[in-house]
Amino acid sequence: MNKTNPSDEISMRILEHIHENPTITQRDLASKLGIALGLTNSYIKRLYKKGCIKIKNLDGKRIKYILTPKGFIEKARLTCNYMARSFNYFREIKQKIDQTYNTMMESGINKIILWGNSELAELCIISSKGLPITIVGIVSLNEENNKNFNYRLYTKDEIKKIDFDAVLVTTFDEKEIAQLKNIDAKIYYLWQN
Repeated sequence: MNKTNPSDEISMRILEHIHENPTITQRDLASKLGIALGLTNSYIKRLYKKGCIKIKNLDGKRIKYILTPKGFIEKARLTCNYMARSFNYFREIKQKIDQTYNTMMESGINKIILWGNSELAELCIISSKGLPITIVGIVSLNEENNKNFNYRLYTKDEIKKIDFDAVLVTTFDEKEIAQLKNIDAKIYYLWQN
């Protein structure tokens, strides 16, 4: 899969937040980015030294960040790179899904259950349109992520009562994958092809 540069993504997101709210605090930035306050400060200093932002003191405690023309260009460059990586990632995932569906169809698999209800499950649902594969339901393993994409959600214990040919794993979460060990069914992983 595509390698992303976390530093570029953090810089891009900082520039976006500064553009949206020039008086945002470093503490708020750190919280929004999910990184340490000290690391946020390092990124701000780096963007300042590169000439992407100016820092204006409003009063003794408040600061206003101003995106410079160079900052707008850098934000656009980072956004374009991020989007290109995202498109390439989805293209690669779609190819893996198509390969897995072809393998399933060659093996006579018609009815499947998706194991995990993430965005990956949504891509598998979209990719199944027009194929002789029927998704009979989704095993919901994460109660916080309760998207059903208009399919019935099952617990892992409920699938014993369902008529299906195979399970397609639609999660990368190791804990969710570990729950497959007691499932007596053909199991397909997108990363096997």
